[in-house]
Amino acid sequence: MTAGRTVNGQSQDWCTPAKYVKAVRDCFGGEIALDPCSNRSSIVRAKVEYSPPRQDGLRESWAFPTIYVNPPYGADRERGTTIKDWLRRCADAFDRHGAEVLALVPVATNTAHWKHFVWGAAAAVAFLYDTRLRFLVDGKDGGKGAPMSCAVVYWGRHHERFFDVFIPFGAVVDLRPLRGKQIGSQHERRLKFQLG
Repeated sequence: MTAGRTVNGQSQDWCTPAKYVKAVRDCFGGEIALDPCSNRSSIVRAKVEYSPPRQDGLRESWAFPTIYVNPPYGADRERGTTIKDWLRRCADAFDRHGAEVLALVPVATNTAHWKHFVWGAAAAVAFLYDTRLRFLVDGKDGGKGAPMSCAVVYWGRHHERFFDVFIPFGAVVDLRPLRGKQIGSQHERRLKFQLG
């Protein structure tokens, strides 16, 4: 289920490329404590991995010091979830548990999930220079790149380390000055409360 572009009958596990897994480990000081959306083909090798259908990573505990998330990008109609739910949990894990969280997500800065769980919530974002990031498909190089730009979003307190690790991969933007700010119009603020 990791990074599945859409959830459909043709189950493919889209996994994080090795160079980004290494960068995540480097950013966390060597260990990834939790991967809440793992799968049988993942090379992340977190200490704790939640894999469907046995475990629903959105329902299990995220009380871990370091968390790496490569969420399903499409809607899961069976569970009624979207990427918004994963980003909400990322922001919540930082706010509630002080976790350091990294998420590999599509660049969709105009979406509600970016507006509410990245802008004003995350510490930084690295906009990856890979024109079409090549995910591993079922654990192997799939050859075809993603149809969208991708970014690594960071919720945590070690901004300098995130910057140093991810600047070779793209433009790193400090979001800390936006933390807790009301961003957008009155309509957008009302929408934020409706999203919960």
